Amino acid sequence: MPNMTLAIPADLKETMDHFKEINWSEVARQAIREKAFLLEKMNHFFSKSKLTEADIEKYGRQIKKSVWKKHKAATA
Repeated sequence: MPNMTLAIPADLKETMDHFKEINWSEVARQAIREKAFLLEKMNHFFSKSKLTEADIEKYGRQIKKSVWKKHKAATA
């Protein structure tokens, strides 16, 4: 099995050190496996999409604008 080196913040390392019974390598493997599975599903789903990059950017801007308006209204 190939090895992978991972850099983590000091505060996270401190927290992990409190739980020595946890196999952190296995936790990382599972998280990476789940993320890779999700990305594969997304690729499969979007491979059949007829959206263009321009469409995606346009809808992304619209969504951001809508979220910003809701956020602004909630804080007003």
